[in-house]
Amino acid sequence: MGTPINFETVLRTEGKEKRIDSKENIFQLQLQGYHLFPLHQPIEITRTKETDEIGTAIIVELTLKEKQTFCTYQLISLSSVN
Repeated sequence: MGTPINFETVLRTEGKEKRIDSKENIFQLQLQGYHLFPLHQPIEITRTKETDEIGTAIIVELTLKEKQTFCTYQLISLSSVN
């Protein structure tokens, strides 16, 4: 039996991100299921599938365990404060 995995090119936060370093704008996001993102490359961030881009981030670390993905990213630009 295979393991379902999603290959992502946009980071959708659903407002569940947690800031872990305010000086460096580092955030962590926990996602259900397994998701792969490009590492160390700028990618678009949105809150939901229906909303516009809110900024750009670089994924610095991905951990896949227990049917969850833990994504650590650095926010490098912000399009909107809301």
